[in-house]
Amino acid sequence: MGCGKMGSALLNGWLNAGLEPEQIIVLDPRPSDWLEGLVGRGLRLNQQPDEPPAVAVIATKPQVMTSALSDPSLHGFGQTLFVSVAAGTLISTYEELLGPQTPIVRTMPNTPASVGSGITALVGNACTTVSHMELAIQLMQAVGETVVLEDEKMLHAVTAISGSGPAYVFAMTEALAEAGRQLGLAQEVAAKLASAMVSGSGDLMRLSPNSPAELRNQVTSPNGTTEAGLHEFRSLDKGVLPLILRTAQAAHSRSIELSQNKHGT
Repeated sequence: MGCGKMGSALLNGWLNAGLEPEQIIVLDPRPSDWLEGLVGRGLRLNQQPDEPPAVAVIATKPQVMTSALSDPSLHGFGQTLFVSVAAGTLISTYEELLGPQTPIVRTMPNTPASVGSGITALVGNACTTVSHMELAIQLMQAVGETVVLEDEKMLHAVTAISGSGPAYVFAMTEALAEAGRQLGLAQEVAAKLASAMVSGSGDLMRLSPNSPAELRNQVTSPNGTTEAGLHEFRSLDKGVLPLILRTAQAAHSRSIELSQNKHGT
């Protein structure tokens, strides 16, 4: 239900993992050309299911959630696992719309999922069994890594760290590129150096058995250039740590505010 950027990323991941197009029904009022092209491979577009589906993935905008779930034939009556990737919509809202007997897994992916490098946090309601969660994890691992939470409230922290985090990394990359420009590099060279450095560092963290702290120490020679830069970077009064704490706290507070609106808009 809904096949924008995140829905398309998930669908592409599942197709690449071997799910057959004819097993899938997509409900989207403005399908992309790519989605239209999958109809020729057997995908059913904007058709009502003949029976309750095994899984219903909700990737609509929160503003249209109520209307999207208004058709009783889509509810599954306890037979369908609902997996939500919609930001800000609480499990309790889905239970109001679908019934308390419905297994619901709420997830928080992030934008790197669009290139298969995301990380998704998942939390289920009381009707979610171990097998339901295992299925939801398998679905979300098509676009990256997963973590399981015990408390839905922890999704606010997830939003502040991994959900909004890519924007922080992009902003830092912009700042490094600007620093390079001010140090005399051509703008396109500074931008390429900063972008490739961030991307490569992320790959190194993911593939290395060492912690970020250990990797930092490996590249920091005593009295060297990196140590000089880190002295400013890690300053307790004007360095990055207090800035990141304020950044994450602001995002966390805003996530709570949005969730207090019934549909997270």
